Amino acid sequence: MKGLNNAADLFDPLLVMESYTLSSPSSHDANDFAFAFNDSNFSDRILQIEVINDPIQPSSNADGCSTVADWANDRKRRREDIKNENADLLPDQPDLIDFAPREPQDEEADAMLEESPSGDEASTVDDANLQMDCSTVVKVKTLHISSPILAAKSPFFYKLFSNGMRESEQRHVTLRIAASEEAPLMELLNFMYSNSLSVSSPPALLDVLMAADKFEVASCMRYCSRVLRNIPMTPESALLYLDLPSSVLMADAVQPLTDAAKQYLASRYKDVTKHQEELMGLPLAGVEAILSSDELQVASEDAVYDFVLRWARTQYPKLEERREVLGLKLARFIRFPYMTCRKLKKVLTCNDFDHEIASKLVTEALFFKAEAPHRQQILAAESASSSRLFVERSYKYRPVKVVEFELPRQQCVVYLDLKREECANLFPSGRVYSQAFHLGGQGFFLSAHCNMDQQSSFHCFGLFLGMQEKGSVSFAVDYEFAARSRPTEEYVSKYKGNYTFTGGKAVGYRNLFATPWTSFMAEDSLYFINGVLHLRAELTIRNRLDVQV
Repeated sequence: MKGLNNAADLFDPLLVMESYTLSSPSSHDANDFAFAFNDSNFSDRILQIEVINDPIQPSSNADGCSTVADWANDRKRRREDIKNENADLLPDQPDLIDFAPREPQDEEADAMLEESPSGDEASTVDDANLQMDCSTVVKVKTLHISSPILAAKSPFFYKLFSNGMRESEQRHVTLRIAASEEAPLMELLNFMYSNSLSVSSPPALLDVLMAADKFEVASCMRYCSRVLRNIPMTPESALLYLDLPSSVLMADAVQPLTDAAKQYLASRYKDVTKHQEELMGLPLAGVEAILSSDELQVASEDAVYDFVLRWARTQYPKLEERREVLGLKLARFIRFPYMTCRKLKKVLTCNDFDHEIASKLVTEALFFKAEAPHRQQILAAESASSSRLFVERSYKYRPVKVVEFELPRQQCVVYLDLKREECANLFPSGRVYSQAFHLGGQGFFLSAHCNMDQQSSFHCFGLFLGMQEKGSVSFAVDYEFAARSRPTEEYVSKYKGNYTFTGGKAVGYRNLFATPWTSFMAEDSLYFINGVLHLRAELTIRNRLDVQV
């Protein structure tokens, strides 16, 4: 093959492409060199792979692991064994044992490879024997390789073949690997020629991915990542994929797999209330992935805060550790600006948070609440690509803005905004509730409905006011519902009433706009302004009476 024995021409991309394109059969893709794998006719080097025992024989390798959980436990056990008992024998990077020309039967070289590594002279005989056993070459595999193909796929091999040293021009190259790495390395080498793998199980693919990271074959890592994304995930596999960026050098190559794992966990556990007990056992990375989602099915951000606090207390019983995790890790996933003021007050007095951090978070949230709507939208847009602190989730209970008055009467004005798609989802018999707001020390809420009108002739939009729970106090309340309407876009009163609340019931108007549902939702509807329905409720306490419940 032209130029393969000339160091100056060896890494000319045009030469390599021309050489392989001209010599490859027409039935193959120009980038598919599977026909050349381990073929002396298309090779310029000999790669000797020396296989040594793992420090402790693994209970299972890629072929023996039936689940990703087995694979994770096996790799963790293997890493701990290597680190704690024999760290000096298998460094993180591949061992380059010998570059000099040698024949496979070079007795002097073989003898050198079997020597015990130098260490503390006071080591016991058992320790020395263990090191001797672990470093003994138990198998040697010889392959014919093409240095341009390997160098084109791997910076590791590129540096190996072009480091300017005399040895880089030699024909024989030797790698030493652990027994558990043999099968993944052979798959990796085959991939570098064919761009395909013969393995398909998640444990085997993960082993190849780790080998690809070790030998810097980013294309193989991306391939494994893509295949793994197409295999149905489990909570165990998703959590393992989340840990990959901290386990590999080329984290960018597995980022799509990590992102898919985050999406899987967020989708599986989006109903935080339903899965609370299972969520209590998740590690930090899993909880972070879930909390980062906008689609959590929670009543309000207050519920997210309560969940995070409970999880932290379960996972980190020591206050110092819990404060560190909450302050440095989890606080950024809680969207404090959408918490109620009552809950924000509790944050300030919560011992689980560092007081200085809690004060900063609450102050920032209150400043956001005080911003004009257009400023809130700008802040939400700015945080959408980063912390998402100001991005509103799809809460079960819709946030409200409340203005309270104590004099001359106890009164509050409540603003509730609903998006067009939220209203559309109410048909034919749905309802959506607001977050609770308080007046006179009692909790109230608004609820928007799609229901039949009183004559049951058509669907329509209704708005109701309710008190949260029964209590020892009865409230006589005057209330008024209003909505913005085009063309003036001013609030127009739609219904007035009064009711004595003792809890347990909601009152309002079944057909707030006096129009059928189809007209209310029409494209030319007077009540949607830039896709948003703006509602207002004004409540005034006329009197309160103590009652027996």
